[in-house]
Amino acid sequence: MNQIRTKLKSTQADYVFEVSWEACNKVGGIYTVLKSKAKQMVDYYSQNYYLIGPYFPENLKGEFQEQALSKELLKTFSQLEKQGIKCHFGKWLVKGEPKMILIDFQGFWSNLNQIKTGLWEKYKIDSLGAGYDFDEPVVWSYAVGIFIEEISRLLKGKKVVAHFHEWLSGAGLLYLKRSKSKNKIGTVFTTHATVLGRTLAHHNVDFYSILHKIEPEKEIIRYNIKSKHQLEKVVAQNCDVFTTVSEITGLETKCFFGRKPDVLLFNGLDAEQFLALEEIGVKHRIQRNRLREFLLYYFFPYYAFDLKETFFYFILGRYEFRAKGLDIFIKALANLNEKLIKSKSKKTIVAFFWIPAGTKYINQNLLKNQRFFQDVKDSLEEVSRETEEKILQAIIEGKKITEEVLFEKNFLFEIKKKLLRLKRKGLPCLSTHDLTYSNDPILKAFQEAGLNNKKQDKVKVVFYPIYLTGHDGLSDLSCQESIQACNLGVFPSFYEPWGYTPLEAAALGVSSVTTDLAGFGRFCQKLDKTKKQAGVFVLKRFAKTDQEEIQLLADFLERFSRFSPQERAENEIQALKIAAQADWKVFIKNYIKAHNLAI
Repeated sequence: MNQIRTKLKSTQADYVFEVSWEACNKVGGIYTVLKSKAKQMVDYYSQNYYLIGPYFPENLKGEFQEQALSKELLKTFSQLEKQGIKCHFGKWLVKGEPKMILIDFQGFWSNLNQIKTGLWEKYKIDSLGAGYDFDEPVVWSYAVGIFIEEISRLLKGKKVVAHFHEWLSGAGLLYLKRSKSKNKIGTVFTTHATVLGRTLAHHNVDFYSILHKIEPEKEIIRYNIKSKHQLEKVVAQNCDVFTTVSEITGLETKCFFGRKPDVLLFNGLDAEQFLALEEIGVKHRIQRNRLREFLLYYFFPYYAFDLKETFFYFILGRYEFRAKGLDIFIKALANLNEKLIKSKSKKTIVAFFWIPAGTKYINQNLLKNQRFFQDVKDSLEEVSRETEEKILQAIIEGKKITEEVLFEKNFLFEIKKKLLRLKRKGLPCLSTHDLTYSNDPILKAFQEAGLNNKKQDKVKVVFYPIYLTGHDGLSDLSCQESIQACNLGVFPSFYEPWGYTPLEAAALGVSSVTTDLAGFGRFCQKLDKTKKQAGVFVLKRFAKTDQEEIQLLADFLERFSRFSPQERAENEIQALKIAAQADWKVFIKNYIKAHNLAI
């Protein structure tokens, strides 16, 4: 409690309402931000911190626990319901259990045209032709603005801050700016990724190199994102305190909105949820062995390679072929393959692409391989205990250990027959699943790069196009376990306002490589550079051509494969130290700074 009281002395706001479309609504990365920092916000503001999100009952199971209302809240909620705004009060069932208010706005839809007319008349936001994906969050966030205004009437004399995330909540902030409430409400707006920046990246526009030449008003018409961009820009210009999640995103906002961020709100993690250093090495060995077993029926029915000399690289995230650097990674792997073959390296690299995509079912040949492999494994497990006892007896009795001593007659003969059933002709599949889209970009890029999983290839690829739940019927590894099984995460993103995955990998003691076009990459660049091993490696991609980046990445991937066990261990330790510097206990102070500025 003394620690909390000390923290509270640094806060100027009495109440904070944090508003996001992803509060208790898992859509993307902002959900992780809100969830992972909730305890820190509660530590600072105690019972005076509220999260506000949309009410989607189908998403709330195990997430939200509704609670009884005080008389004052009950009166306010009843008044709002008369306007078509139905509020649900409770707590989010995450660490810290923050208070949560979810707004059911279905009864408020009739106000849509009035809201959009007001946005045009006051701010010239042209939303006449906007679709449902614009209208829905606008109706919700406007209702949120009305709710916060009403609640503030109960907080006379108190300093109130309303913190809004992304353009989806922007209409609520604009409503408060026009509010005639006597209780001044400080407003903070955070853009996690600009609408225009994300759109340009999606369309393969290398806009960072031409930022000064971009004409936003032309581009938003070209890509039909006028309404969202205009709302985002107006909110950024009218909030009391404007924030972004990284330095790189701040470059965009200066160009697209004409305003630089007042504070940078880096995305952190809760380091307490991750393992201690002494436990991490054990987990790495356990999960790596599980992944090796997966390879035994994925590749080994066709040909064998030395698993002790095999490294696991991975990329994980949304299927954004250009933005996530999938194109660069695949070409760099092809380059690496040529290097390793030419140098007659003993190393084998297996690169996993954990990128969810549309799938039909698990590859049928792979399922057969798995079934035959399991048959062999079961047979060995049946006699394993008995074999151990026979070995022990033979050693003590001084007998020579032979097949006849260890196994029953015909056992090895039966095993050999089962192994013959496991053997296959042809090549291992490129994807664990048959895909819905026959002309899949990743598979197409594999083939164009010559990554076909041939026996002579030193680089093998596995496209694993499903979410890592831990019970997928193949490796049965969760997302965290899959990361722990690998040696290196590869994230050569072209567009990445922050980049959670390399940070999560670091917290799990796994090295990674990212770029200076990612927010987290730029954060790492500013850390202590005197360390012998980086832990998180940052490649220069700003103002570089694709070919230059491919070469840089391929060279690094080869260099990493030559690291000694000691060097790899040092990198894992350094990765953990970097993750500790990105703990919410450190980054949350920037949120408090933004809230104080709004006051």
